[in-house]
Amino acid sequence: MMEERCHAESWAEFGFLVKSGTPLVKCGSGTDVLVCTGSEEVYVFTAQEKTLRAVLQLPAPVRDLVVSHDEQLLFVACRSGVYRVNVQLLGHSASDAAGSGPTELKISSESVVAVADGVSSLLLVGSVLLTLCQTDTSWLLTLYQTPQPSQSSLCDVLTSFSLPRVSPSVQGDTESKSVLICVYLGDMPPPSSSPAASDARSPRSHFPLQPVLFKLLFGVEAALSKSPVILCGLPDGRLLFLPLRIPGSRLRILHSLEQPVVFVGASAVMETDAGCAGCLIALGKQGRAVLIKADTAGSKGAGAIARFTEGCVPGPVQCACVDRSCLHYSTGSDLLTLDLSEGSAGRAGKDGTEEASRSSPAALHRPVPLNVSGVVALDQPTRNAAGEVQLLSLSARGRLQRIALPVRRQEEGLARPPSSQVGRSVGDILSAIGDVCERASVLKTVIRSKNQILKQLNQVINISFLLTDSLKSEEKPVRCHGLVRWSRLLQEDSLNLTCVLENLSPYVLERGWTLSITVFPLSRSPAAGQETSVNYSFPFHSLSPGESLEVSLPVVAAGDASLPVTVTCSLLFSLWSFLGGEGASSFPDLQDGCFSLALNTLTVDWLHALRVIQPASAQKTFPWQSSSNPADVIQAFLRSRRIRCSGGGGVSRPEQYSASVRVSSDLLRDTLGVQRCEPNQKLAPQSPCVSLLEWLLSEGCGGVKMEDEGMKTDRSSAVISGRAPNDATVKLTAKQIRLEEDGAGRTESLVTVEVQVKSSSVAAVCGLHHAVLRRIQTLLLKACSSQKVPLSGLRRALQRAETVRGQISEALSVGMSSGQTQRLLLRVYHQLRDSPLLMV
Repeated sequence: MMEERCHAESWAEFGFLVKSGTPLVKCGSGTDVLVCTGSEEVYVFTAQEKTLRAVLQLPAPVRDLVVSHDEQLLFVACRSGVYRVNVQLLGHSASDAAGSGPTELKISSESVVAVADGVSSLLLVGSVLLTLCQTDTSWLLTLYQTPQPSQSSLCDVLTSFSLPRVSPSVQGDTESKSVLICVYLGDMPPPSSSPAASDARSPRSHFPLQPVLFKLLFGVEAALSKSPVILCGLPDGRLLFLPLRIPGSRLRILHSLEQPVVFVGASAVMETDAGCAGCLIALGKQGRAVLIKADTAGSKGAGAIARFTEGCVPGPVQCACVDRSCLHYSTGSDLLTLDLSEGSAGRAGKDGTEEASRSSPAALHRPVPLNVSGVVALDQPTRNAAGEVQLLSLSARGRLQRIALPVRRQEEGLARPPSSQVGRSVGDILSAIGDVCERASVLKTVIRSKNQILKQLNQVINISFLLTDSLKSEEKPVRCHGLVRWSRLLQEDSLNLTCVLENLSPYVLERGWTLSITVFPLSRSPAAGQETSVNYSFPFHSLSPGESLEVSLPVVAAGDASLPVTVTCSLLFSLWSFLGGEGASSFPDLQDGCFSLALNTLTVDWLHALRVIQPASAQKTFPWQSSSNPADVIQAFLRSRRIRCSGGGGVSRPEQYSASVRVSSDLLRDTLGVQRCEPNQKLAPQSPCVSLLEWLLSEGCGGVKMEDEGMKTDRSSAVISGRAPNDATVKLTAKQIRLEEDGAGRTESLVTVEVQVKSSSVAAVCGLHHAVLRRIQTLLLKACSSQKVPLSGLRRALQRAETVRGQISEALSVGMSSGQTQRLLLRVYHQLRDSPLLMV
């Protein structure tokens, strides 16, 4: 156990880390500390002066970096290759710019020493540079011969080893960083040192291993050749090894953690292991750990075997490092220390070794918390003169700090610590309390934000179910209706639709929702390469219950006869827009995360686009006087002059086309509530003729209404004059007629109202006739089942409808020539024009 709490000293702040990057903190030359927050920049910080000395700007985000063994060169790995930086240049630049802030050095492509795609990790063993790259189908370990510091050429490729990637279901976290370390025989100097420098300290990521354990794991040939061995930890959980100096060696699997490997290191778990590591340890992302030790059954290693002890530590593991006998790792919420020698320290002999191997799994479950939160990167531990273990760490907020661990207790019953240490302990406790409070505040903010997001998503789900359940009903709680009006812009007229979105549900439509409107003309045939529909999107942020949203969009322009037009309204919900830029960046797969909910469909027909002018009976002036627009007046005047001057001075009138619809007065009385009027009777103010015309113009058929511009009908003649969308003059006339029908030996009389559409434009007559029929259909749907209709008249109407249907089917049947089909259809047209079908 620890004698006292650790002491964390903050050195510098480098800002928040890049989420998709790789945070790094490593000791450089002398007292320099190299820091990377996951971006394209590497910060050179001087620990002695506590100042930022230089900033290296790389072309791409940094994945890994390593310092040469003589601390003169720095190798930086990016996704596209490895760059070499001369550390001496940093010293000269810093001295030249003393007092003017940190030096910024932009590393160009001239510094590239190894070109490789997908570099994940770097390792330097002597003069050999190793890169581990991830491709689409395999992992590639490449060995390079580094050039001399004075040379600027590329590294020579010595050899490369390929290993297939596993399936995506086993691959796990593909964005996790791989691990590279080097182990060597403990009785040999490090591979990076010269033979004369036998006292040289072991470089970082290089671990001396017990000869017995080395031989058991990597074979007798590797032990006899004294070859350094490379250990690779992959994100798919595989732990691989490769002897460097054995001809024909290849990558082999040592173990599999079945989760991304975060750390691989070596530790001396016994006091008898002085100078050599007696245990290899590998740590997975979710906390799975494996300890590899030599289990000797007799003296001098006789009958020794390699024992793999698996266990789990509290995770998830963000980063880790190891000293002589302790494993230090961070879960993001706390920094923990695991004593690997617990239960075996100070014991020797086979009983002690066996007990140590048995106690290791238990020890994995008893880490000691150090109350330091947010650590995402650690460097290898160091010890000061007092024996304190010191860690360099980088937090999630970009804080560089040195963490001093207390000296381990050597024996029980130590004297009470001095008062100075007690004071520092109190300060450490207060600092830890502050860290916990800060972490709790951050967690509360995150929880509050997530609760709000969950509430809003619950609203989205409720709205989705509400609109989905109401598919069969005509009235949806969230629906659209429209209002059409003519407007003029830049001397051009256009018919605009104001679409009103009403929220009659008990839920709020918040951010992420978009009103999507698609306009599709039914009468326009799609041409080659021409879009027939137009889509409009209107994002909105909040629409409370009972509120409405109005949007305007053009439907047709003046002179365009592409009516009727269907307007499809729907609601789109996008998770990307809902979460926002920062929140959605954590989920790159949400680009297409949206769904659509259909609302209703509006229809704009010829009656909606009819521009009503004065009735024909009230026009005592020329046609152009009905318009208040000077341009329309001039055009109408010129047209009238051309008509009067054509035909040798005579007046040439264009041919008039007409179509009629007959409706029984009883149907109008039962559905519109008008009084019955005899044909010879003077039209009452609420006669069926006038009421029917006014209803045709005011009825919101298809969910769309016309703007009330003071439209008037002539109550003496029931006539409406207007201009169609194609600028043709049209006239709607309503009159009462009496039909005499013979049936059952007696003559029956049926009073009907005939609506006639007349114009010189065939398109206008057909369009308005279709619009009138659509509105009459709504009257038939509203008709009561108790309506009294003469059965004989109904029977005769049905017989005639069946006859007309048979004639049309005969004209369209197979075997008819085009001439015969045209003659039959023309005959049916004349019959319906002279005596239209009766709506009873």
